[in-house]
Amino acid sequence: MAKTRKISRMGKTSSVVKGTKGSGMKAVAGGGKVYKFDFTILSKKPESHMTPIEKMQRLSIGISKKDLEDLKNRAELDYDKLAALLSVTRSTLINKQGSEKFNPTLGERIIGLADIYSYGYEVFEDEERFNQWMFRQNTALGGKTPYEICNNQFGREEVRNVIGRIDYGVYS
Repeated sequence: MAKTRKISRMGKTSSVVKGTKGSGMKAVAGGGKVYKFDFTILSKKPESHMTPIEKMQRLSIGISKKDLEDLKNRAELDYDKLAALLSVTRSTLINKQGSEKFNPTLGERIIGLADIYSYGYEVFEDEERFNQWMFRQNTALGGKTPYEICNNQFGREEVRNVIGRIDYGVYS
């Protein structure tokens, strides 16, 4: 069941809805969406709210080294940890320059990882707490940390499911 409460932001009062499937936390003001928390990483729209078509369009534009740097800094990951999550060598990540694009396969993995972090930031409402959660053992993941299993699509899906259960209060 959705919970609604009033928030005040920049002098305006808005309704906040939490618990609507797939919606996360959002503020609605004047009929348009205003996100309460900045959980965008690679684009203007939060990755966790992008449709598969929008993600495909983002991938066709390409993921640059700057995009990767944004994710790296926001997630507080070093190149070694990021390389392990993306199943590539450290040098593959480091050798790109500024606006130079990664290949589509790696770009897809980067978008998938950004999606996890975007959704986690939205649910936890605290980036630092979510970043720490990624490195804590989790019984729902067989005693592994979310970080340990996020290096492939199946692991990322499972971590996203756990975050969803936390969001809906059915975490076990």
